Amino acid sequence: MKIAWVTDSTAFVPDKGDHDIFVVPMSIIFGDIEYKDSIDLSPEELFAKLRDEHVEVKTSQPSIGTFKELFEQLAVDYDYIFSIHVSSHFSGTYSSAHQAADLLKETVPNIICIDSKILSNPLTELIQYGQRLLSEGAGPLQIKESIEARIPTCETYVMVGSLEQLHKSGRMGGLSFFLGSVLKIKPMLSIENGKLDVKDKVRSIKKGLSSMSHRLDCALIDSNIRKVSVLHGLNREEAMEWVNELQAKYPEIEFGAYPLGAVIGVHAGENTIGISWFAEND
Repeated sequence: MKIAWVTDSTAFVPDKGDHDIFVVPMSIIFGDIEYKDSIDLSPEELFAKLRDEHVEVKTSQPSIGTFKELFEQLAVDYDYIFSIHVSSHFSGTYSSAHQAADLLKETVPNIICIDSKILSNPLTELIQYGQRLLSEGAGPLQIKESIEARIPTCETYVMVGSLEQLHKSGRMGGLSFFLGSVLKIKPMLSIENGKLDVKDKVRSIKKGLSSMSHRLDCALIDSNIRKVSVLHGLNREEAMEWVNELQAKYPEIEFGAYPLGAVIGVHAGENTIGISWFAEND
């Protein structure tokens, strides 16, 4: 059985040689000019433009037609299509994919759409988990149910790098932005059931990293965690320093640093840093 794995450009997919994973780019719109994420615009180019060009910046999900065309193409060579996307509370991408699958239900019935309720490398890990289940002989229904059961075990915390970007994107109210800017407060957000929630407010990066590290300490009391992802904007050096610090404290856990990507950077800023993991059942 062959399965095609479709996702969007908010996921971090480093292995370009995995020909069973297909990434549909989201759009970043600077004024009247539209760029395809990771194709026309890299994160470095994005943040340079954000610093230099004072125009309205928006992001947009892929169209229903884009997904419909891709699904029809993949149906020729694959038995099933799993379309797994960024949280539906952050983007309409999942909705576009789901509507495209619904339009094709008579001719391409084996399309399974999943709202990951997360983003970035944790989304990629869900796909890798599904691929591992397939290699072990699991069927489509079992893979779907296992992925959906794994989603609630994910914990993600992010310290926003730019209150201004968060405010412009509509994720922060005017009063909160004003108070945060005046008081130099950085919000630490969690992603719970696909939604953002403020878990802490800190005045420095050091305190933010300490707060997120404490969340990991607490999770390890009750959970078995094999891998932890440190998520970052352009601040990879800072992320790697934190990875090395955490790795020394927990040598039995695999740690890695993964970029958040350009679309997320539009909303969160280039100095955003976060942490994420899945709790294991065994």
